[in-house]
Amino acid sequence: MIPVCTPLLGKKETKFVLDCLQTNWISSSGQYIKRFEEGFSRYCQRQYGVTTTNGTAALHLALTALEIGPGDEVIVPTFTIASVAFAAVYCGAKPVFVDVQQDTWNIDPTLIEQKITKKTRAIIVVHTYGHPCEMDPILKIARKHQLFVVEDAAEAHGAEYRGRKVGSFGDCSCFSFYGNKIITTGEGGMVLTDSPKLAQRCQRLKNLSFLESKRFWHEEVGFNYRMTNIQAALGAAQLETIDEMAKKRRQNAFRYNVLLSQIPGITLPVERQDVKNVYWMYGILVDRAFGMSRKNLMAALKEKGIETRTFFLPLNNQPVFKKLRCADSRRFPIAEDIAKRGLYLPSGSGLTRKEIEYICNCIGTLQRSR
Repeated sequence: MIPVCTPLLGKKETKFVLDCLQTNWISSSGQYIKRFEEGFSRYCQRQYGVTTTNGTAALHLALTALEIGPGDEVIVPTFTIASVAFAAVYCGAKPVFVDVQQDTWNIDPTLIEQKITKKTRAIIVVHTYGHPCEMDPILKIARKHQLFVVEDAAEAHGAEYRGRKVGSFGDCSCFSFYGNKIITTGEGGMVLTDSPKLAQRCQRLKNLSFLESKRFWHEEVGFNYRMTNIQAALGAAQLETIDEMAKKRRQNAFRYNVLLSQIPGITLPVERQDVKNVYWMYGILVDRAFGMSRKNLMAALKEKGIETRTFFLPLNNQPVFKKLRCADSRRFPIAEDIAKRGLYLPSGSGLTRKEIEYICNCIGTLQRSR
């Protein structure tokens, strides 16, 4: 089976992790925590980095540090992983959903202002599947309405918007280092910011809100969102190859583009002008002209030893958000359409040319057999 994604781990990862084991620095203190925080924040053109247990924790931590709370509203794209909206709910806030663009599958800036109310405090943008959002108009809207911007760049390590790394634009940016991400710590996340005040607050909140001046004294509710030194050791090693990992994803995408562009009935992912898409996942839309439904295509590929995954389901249709009275009765036509037709193909950095050729040949054969 050709998996959707597997991590690439090397000798340096083994060396750093063994160093943690041999020196007994295995918990949330140790040299690799600081090394990973400083190295990754510098890579993303940020001043400060705060490691967390995962990307969802990073989002929750960022919103809490920004003092998002009950009665507030947070604008989020409806086409994304549920953790983006859950983070707002954890704070007692209400996620407000916005449809996405037809080509990039990112939040549509032209639809944001109509969802802004007196209760709106922040916009979370998600760089979906590795393609950067349109940050200039989003930041302009945020400034106009005095809103915070939080970037969810979990899927976009190394992606760029007009020459700047994603994650360098918002008040805070959040990353995940899950096993399928471009670089991984197994589980893990990070909040980046240029604000020393926010960075300090995130560091305190993630550590049960311990006060440096008086241990075991708590003036506000905190969380145990500490990354371990072992995880950070993996991250520090992975960071040394991040550009190579991102380059491989782009090379994979270019090979897919060449081979799949000849097959009718498939919409390929885009890369808009002035951006660098890192193609965390190579997503396609199955059109009617293909002659086979997405479901049947995925089943046929599975029989040929090729793993695929469906796209996100729109959050506005999710039962949990209907129960929380966050769902919008209006339709979100773009998100609903791509959710029905979208799937992503094997996309890991270790994918070989031969495997991509085999996958595309299988898809072409299936289309011609209809």
